[in-house]
Amino acid sequence: METVYLVMPAYNEEANIQNVISDWYPIVEKLGGESRLVIIDDGSKDRTFELMKREAKSRPLFQPLTKKNQGHGATVLYGYRYALGRQPDYIFQTDSDGQTNPEEFWKFWKRRNQYDMLIGYRNKREDGLSRIFVTKVLRMVIRLCFHVSVTDANTPFRLMKTEVLGEEIGLIPEDFNLSNVLISVIYAKKNRKVKYIPITFRPRQGGKNSINLKKIFGIGCQAVRDFREINTMLQKKL
Repeated sequence: METVYLVMPAYNEEANIQNVISDWYPIVEKLGGESRLVIIDDGSKDRTFELMKREAKSRPLFQPLTKKNQGHGATVLYGYRYALGRQPDYIFQTDSDGQTNPEEFWKFWKRRNQYDMLIGYRNKREDGLSRIFVTKVLRMVIRLCFHVSVTDANTPFRLMKTEVLGEEIGLIPEDFNLSNVLISVIYAKKNRKVKYIPITFRPRQGGKNSINLKKIFGIGCQAVRDFREINTMLQKKL
């Protein structure tokens, strides 16, 4: 029986976390065996982790984790490394804000053996024009910095073969803020087998987004600097 670790970062998601667990837990239940739902609390200031622990009492396939606050990208990496240490066949990542649809997981699962990574392409976004604009700019920056084209580099909806991710994760700097972007870039530069599949992307289901346009701009400026350095490093290692 093939297994999946379904990994989610969470920060100040007390308004969403119980519904998100209820929505995604049936996926690992249906998969069965050693599959797990793993949510990593990124040092939330609200009741996120408390609620996670409460939900875990009746859900044996749910593993709640917590750590100091480091940001989304570092928390995603933490989750990947945790999963890699348990060696499931696949690792799936999404976010804990309720924007992704669990039922769309199954169309990815059906094609899992054909690709090293399947990524959701947000062609039906309902989270605002500013977010769509940021995604388009990111695509352009990636093309300029890395000389590869990616459809939707930062989508929080991706199914990856554990063996392949384990080979590539060492190229990502620890605590890197845009870890999923860099994973998409590395797979593209190394000609890994990647497939983009359209998904729906709903508005945030509750609470407030911790990333605003000012923060996005700051992250973007830092990303350009980081991307240039990382591309030089990748050229030496590829």
